[in-house]
Amino acid sequence: MNTIEHLSQTRNITREELELLLTTDDRELVEQLRRTAREVADAVYGKRIFIRGLIEISSHCKNDCLYCGLRRSNRSAVRYRLTEEQIYDCCATGYRLGFRTFVMQGGEDGWFTDERMCRIVSTVRRRYPDCAITLSLGERSRESYQALYDAGANRYLLRHETASATHYAQLHPAEMSWQHRMDCLQALKEIGYQVGCGFMVGSPYQTFDTLYEDLQFIRRFEPQMVGIGPFIAAHDTPFADQPNGKVTYTLRLLSIIRLLQPHVLLPATTALGTLHPQGREQGILHGANVVMPNLSPRDHRKDYAIYDNKICTGEEAAECRACTEARFARIGYETVVDRGDYKPNTP
Repeated sequence: MNTIEHLSQTRNITREELELLLTTDDRELVEQLRRTAREVADAVYGKRIFIRGLIEISSHCKNDCLYCGLRRSNRSAVRYRLTEEQIYDCCATGYRLGFRTFVMQGGEDGWFTDERMCRIVSTVRRRYPDCAITLSLGERSRESYQALYDAGANRYLLRHETASATHYAQLHPAEMSWQHRMDCLQALKEIGYQVGCGFMVGSPYQTFDTLYEDLQFIRRFEPQMVGIGPFIAAHDTPFADQPNGKVTYTLRLLSIIRLLQPHVLLPATTALGTLHPQGREQGILHGANVVMPNLSPRDHRKDYAIYDNKICTGEEAAECRACTEARFARIGYETVVDRGDYKPNTP
């Protein structure tokens, strides 16, 4: 049994197998990994790519994460927050375009209190009862997560960033706690959300050991979604001069995660598309099955600058549905706009 067969059959990986798969120059082995991952994704979800309408609601953030362009210490960051009516307008536009999942993402902005966010979520739920509502608003209290769930949110994305407490401390200021991030993820799962975790590929101080811990955490936690993308440096942050993460590592890790968790919803991220013109198509071909075009107001898309040179206009925009469909049709995949729910009980 070779490495890919072992990974596929056991849904597990050793530290040595991980390093081998990420560093090998054996094209046949790399192609076997990609092909097997795509076959697994096709068996569960078919040749269907789910699209989500992304609404970036605020670039304000109370945190000071060392890698993020929105960190509170970044004086050059452009700060904005959408009004409730702007958010509703984004959803209305998305619904007309056929989107049936809305992803509201933002920095940890205290203006979006529980009262305000619950009102927004319940309004969107009432207006679009057939849609899934995904939130990605960082760390909140268990009570806050429960209130938002009760208001109508279905899914929550919270990258764990790293499964190593030591590595977490190298990426975040002292007031942020790895254990608290883990507690938040556990609370979300216990409440009943479909939960997404994830990490940056090639973040500063990342090693094969920390990546191995990430994969083992994902195996144990069994999230419904996993978001990974290459680290991209942001100016005016402590990591501004660090090299970007490798696209090749990211693609191979997408395939590995697909084999570890065959049913997971796995995005081909904007960061992949930022570093490679065919990054998202390659992500799909390596086992991903979700893309998130941007529904945010056009005049703010460039302002949600979590890293440098983020693509924010053109074919990745939600308005260009035909562009998105054509891109993935060229590689043999149908772009669908239904809720794209997690399928845990398929083969």
